[in-house]
Parts: sequence; structure tokens; C-alpha cells
Amino acid sequence: MATDTLKSTGGKGSASGGLRRLLLDNGALTALIVLVIAMSALSGDFLTADNLLNIGVQAAVVAILAFGVTFVIVSAGIDLSVGSVAALSATVLAWSATSEGVPVVLAVLLAIATGIACGLVNGILVSYGKLPSFIATLAMLSVARGLSLVISQGSPIPFPDSVSHLGDTLGGWLPVPVLVMIVMGLITAFILGRTYIGRSMYAIGGNEEAARLSGLRVKRQKLAIYALSGLFAAAAGIVLASRLSSAQPQAAQGYELDAIAAVVIGGASLAGGTGKASGTLIGALILAVLRNGLNLLSVSAFWQQVVIGVVIALAVLLDTLRRKAGSTPTASGAAGGGDRKKQAATYLLAAVVAAAIVGALSFLHNGSSEGKAQKVGLSVSTLNNPFFVQIRDGAQAEAKKQGLDLTVTDAQNDASQQANQLQNFTSGSLDAIIVNPVDSDAAGPAVRSANEADIPVVAVDRGVNKAETSALVASDNVAGGRQGAEALAEKLGGKGTIVILQGQAGTSASRERGSGFAEGLKKYPGIKVVAKQPADFDRTKGLDVMTNLLQAHPDIDGVFAENDEMALGAIKALGSKAGKSVQVVGFDGTPDGLKAVEQGTLYASVAQQPRELGRIAVDNALRAAEGKKIDETVMVPVKVVTKENVAEFSG
Repeated sequence: MATDTLKSTGGKGSASGGLRRLLLDNGALTALIVLVIAMSALSGDFLTADNLLNIGVQAAVVAILAFGVTFVIVSAGIDLSVGSVAALSATVLAWSATSEGVPVVLAVLLAIATGIACGLVNGILVSYGKLPSFIATLAMLSVARGLSLVISQGSPIPFPDSVSHLGDTLGGWLPVPVLVMIVMGLITAFILGRTYIGRSMYAIGGNEEAARLSGLRVKRQKLAIYALSGLFAAAAGIVLASRLSSAQPQAAQGYELDAIAAVVIGGASLAGGTGKASGTLIGALILAVLRNGLNLLSVSAFWQQVVIGVVIALAVLLDTLRRKAGSTPTASGAAGGGDRKKQAATYLLAAVVAAAIVGALSFLHNGSSEGKAQKVGLSVSTLNNPFFVQIRDGAQAEAKKQGLDLTVTDAQNDASQQANQLQNFTSGSLDAIIVNPVDSDAAGPAVRSANEADIPVVAVDRGVNKAETSALVASDNVAGGRQGAEALAEKLGGKGTIVILQGQAGTSASRERGSGFAEGLKKYPGIKVVAKQPADFDRTKGLDVMTNLLQAHPDIDGVFAENDEMALGAIKALGSKAGKSVQVVGFDGTPDGLKAVEQGTLYASVAQQPRELGRIAVDNALRAAEGKKIDETVMVPVKVVTKENVAEFSG
């Protein structure tokens, strides 16, 4: 009857009503289409083949993680551990294949087994231990991340070349991560729609007690569900590490939240019982399009987080309103052949509509670019640290002076996120790129892409390995560490006990400053290091870690912190002891650090003049873009600043 009615009412009105109904019945798809159209209208760099492939690559890891999380959410559970399990699996692969000499094939199997084992532990805790899935997987999040750091000793491990090809392209244009994402999506769709365990997931998510009474072995099914999530997390970890050419112990932090967001945006309910692979893929693409487009539009890194959160909320709200309006469910575990054909037709029609509108909008961006300011991109490892904020400020001041259009992005100490930002810069018609690497090895593949596009790259503060850079603007962290050791040891008269507050595990800055300090201390056998603890370059963590260390070592004579932020936290914990019975040395020469030096609570700071680093980096990037000759290495002097010379210092 409904079909006959639609056929009989034909015409323009029914066509527009059908399209409206189509969009309402597919909230996530509607959101994706609107985003693509909006980004195409706002940025002429968005709708290019290279950039669309970049979006696919950037969505791949989150999508693969999200496919695994889909199984758990459909069954009314949650898995917060997938990001950490991904990092652990990649670390196990790299460690076993390089340090232990295990054949690569066996190392890959061992990594996959690691992911499955973590999933099984989650399943056991949930099914037999009766722990809420939130608590069980939260515990695994911490355990897996800790094991990754233990195995790697906090340092990235180079990935085997044979596995690193997963981050390459086929035929010079099709990225392998996109291919893996598609395959994993098809596997997810098959499991959900065509297998016994897939139907069991929907039954358990719909009503677990009813599923149990109907004869389902719920506990065993949950074991399999969480094992699948662990398997997909391992696959995502391998793909991510392949892109970065190294296993990063701190990789994929926060990705579990992106994965859950992708599943929910795609139409699944956290209450369980609904969800599908295509919806999850659309959710992951929405997140990737947002981040890519906001980068191209030069939106502040801080505002990007706000915008992404708002869009996620709106997408889910749209889906909720659609459900309340009684539209056709967007997720079902038992769709018939007719429903599947209708769904395929829906996606095809959506693609045609989007392509038509986007194609029309592309004419808006065909004008000449002559006379426009030169564009430079700056990817900073983090803007949650005064040192790197000063690098940005110095760069922005120089860009304003030179009349450049400078886009700044914040990698938030995530090597994968920085790789995405650099890929966006490469496809964004920039004249030059400046990168302050989170990790020198991990930045290599993305910088090589810029090399292939003939975009000059300038590294600042840290170098880039296995890629070409026009210049490195830096100060010597190792030399600075040595100077810090000498300053502290001489202040203590060559004897005493000290503690070291280390930076974020896995970062080159922490490794280099720590090794320089250890090297400098060799001249002073009377100085004993009684404790080393990481405080992640963070003032609050520095306060907490120093407070804890004082319980075990109340009579220490000195503290070396690998940056001023941690040093300031240590000073707060020491109270009246700071600058009197306990001498503290920091690193970076930040404004707050220099104030503490002036006040006498911080004995010294090894200052790198970060504003000067940013200024010189922009100047060299502009010269490289204009084809002028520049020095391959530009060293900015490092100074030990004490109360005696702080008035003369300008950083």
C-alpha cells in the first residue's frame, strides 16, 4: 500500500519529501554530507584527491578501533582500553622483531595474540568477575599502557621495514591503511549481520536476561566479544605504528574516546541492541573530516576541540530526535535483503547528491591565487607548555612582520595527530612547513610526503629522522643537560643526594636532557641520584611526584627537573626548603621559571630562548620557500640563568 501510494503521488513534492525522509532516516550520513559540502565551500584545498585520501588515512586507525568497539557497544558494554591495547600490541611487535630477533611473521602473530589476550582478560573480568565493563576496561587501559612503557623503556622502537609497508600506498596512490580499514569494515559487517555471534550481540544488548533464558551462553559470548575488540585494537595499533615507522609507547592516547564517539555518532546506542559497521565508518569519517577541515581553515587548536565536541553532540542529538520522531531505525542486526538493497540505494543517492553539490561549489575556488600572502604551517608538539607557547609566539611575531599567513596546530604530544596535521599541511597548498616533532622518527613519514610534494620543511627544537629538512633550528638538549648537571653539582659543592623529575616518557626532549644530565654528573662522583620519576613536563604532576618522593627521601639536597614547569611544581612541594636547604634546577627559561630564579626559589634554569627559536624558524621557512640558500643547522645558544645574570637575560 505504501509503495503504491508513493508511486501514485509522484512529482516534485514527493521527490523532495522522499529526500527529506531519506536524510532524517540517516542522521550520521546527513551530518557527513553537510560537513563535506561546508568544508568544500570554505576551503579550496579540501576537495582534492590527495586531501580526500588523507582523510581516509586519518580515519583508518580510529575506524578500525571503532569497529571492534561496535561489537562491545551493541552488546551493551563499553571498552575504554582499546587505545592502550593498540599501543601495547604495536610495542610487542616492534620489540620482539627488533630486540629479540623474532621472525616478523611470528612477531605479528604475537602482537595479535597480545590484543586478543587483553580482550579475553576484559571478558573474564566482566563475565565471571561481575565487574562493570567500564571498570574492567579502565583497569586494562592502565595495565596495557604501563606494560607498553615497561617493554619499551619509555622510548619509541623502530618498526620492521617489512611491516612498515602497511603505512605506504599501492600503485603510488591508494593508501594501505584505507584498504585495511575497508577490509576490517567488511569483516565487521559480516560478523554483525551473518554470524551466530553477531546475532547474539544484538540479543544480549537488547535484553541480556532474556538472551540467557532463551539458551544463549552469555558469558562465553562476552568472552568472544571482548576478544574481538582486542583483536581489532591490535590491528589498529599495527597500522598506526606502520604509519609512524615506530612503535610509540604513548601512542593512541584518547583514541578510545574517539572510537566510542564514532560508534555513537554512527547510530549505535550505548544502551545496546543497535549498531552497524557502515554507521561506525561514517562516524569515523565525520571526525576525520572535521579535524582535516579545521586544520585547512586555520582554526585555533583550542577551538578545534570545542567545535568537535559540539558537532558530536549535535550529531547524536539529531539521531535522538529522529528516533523520537519514529523514523526507521538506523541499525539492525537482522536486516533483510530488501532492507540491504534500500540501504545501498540510500548511500548511492547520498553520494550522488553530495558529489553534485560539491562539484558546483568547487567552481568557487578556481580563481587565481596571485597576490596572496605566502602560507606557512607550524605544527607544535604541544601548546600546553609555556616553552612551546613561546616558540609559537616568536613564530607569529615574525610571520606578522614578514606578512605571512601562518597556521599553527597543536599535536597535543600525540605523534599520530601530528602526522595527520603534517599531511593536511602537505595537501593544503602551503609554501613551507615548520615542525616541532613530538618524536623525530614518527615525524619522518609525513615529512617525506612533504618532500615528495616539493614543500620545504624546517624543523625546530628537534630534528626529523629519515626525511629531508631544509634546516634544523635548535639548541642542544644534551649540552643543556650537561650544563644543568654542572650548575647543580657546583652549587652543592660536589656532594649530596638529588632526585630527578623526568619529562614525558618517549619524547626526545626527555631522553636527551636526561642523558646529558647523567653525562655531566659523571664528573661529580660525590653526587648520588636517589630517585627518578616521570612527571610528564606538567607542573601539577611535578608537585604530586615531588611530594611523594619527599616521603621516602626527606633529606635530599637537590632536584633536577627536565623543564621549568616540573621544577615549579617541585618548589611548591618543597615549600621553605626551596632555594635554601634544597637547590632546584629547571630547564627552558620560561617567564615563570625566570621569576622563580629572580626570587631565589629556583637556583637556575637552562634557558633555550624559545621565542628566538620560533622567530628564526619562520625566517628560514620563508627563505626556503623563496628558493634562497639557508644553513642546514642553526644553533641558538643555551644559557644557564641564575640570580646573578637573570636581569640580563631575554628569552
